[in-house]
Amino acid sequence: MPRRLDYHRISSELFKAYLNVEQLVRASGLEHSLLHLVKLRASYLNGCAYCVDMHTKDARAAGESEQRLYGVAVWRETPYFTPRERAAFAWTDSLTRLGDHGVTDADFRAVREHFSEQEVVQLTFAIVMINGWNRLAVSLGADVGSYEVPAKA
Repeated sequence: MPRRLDYHRISSELFKAYLNVEQLVRASGLEHSLLHLVKLRASYLNGCAYCVDMHTKDARAAGESEQRLYGVAVWRETPYFTPRERAAFAWTDSLTRLGDHGVTDADFRAVREHFSEQEVVQLTFAIVMINGWNRLAVSLGADVGSYEVPAKA
């Protein structure tokens, strides 16, 4: 989908502030491989083609296997993910589909089995952020396929 509005320019201060929070999430201490997978999972659920493109490219560049990237869409039926990654996917599904059923105590207990309190908060912020990015790209448009992985410094 082509960009409908140039939200980067129209609300540059809001965009910069959101990007700053995103950078804090990236630096939170959670494994970058996990963050890539969680972002990809939420993007699949939200139908965000731009973000699926971005996060598959970023994950590949970071060394993620094709098999695991394809498996994110059907993670419950694949053997490719660790119990910690599965807990993160389940938490992502619950928070992304929040309006369908809320977040149950069972959902919370399941993520707490594999993540510390601090990590649950960090993971939750990561999921909140990607859901926001998905909503920006889907509603206001994004040039799908145009993303290029930044060169490493």
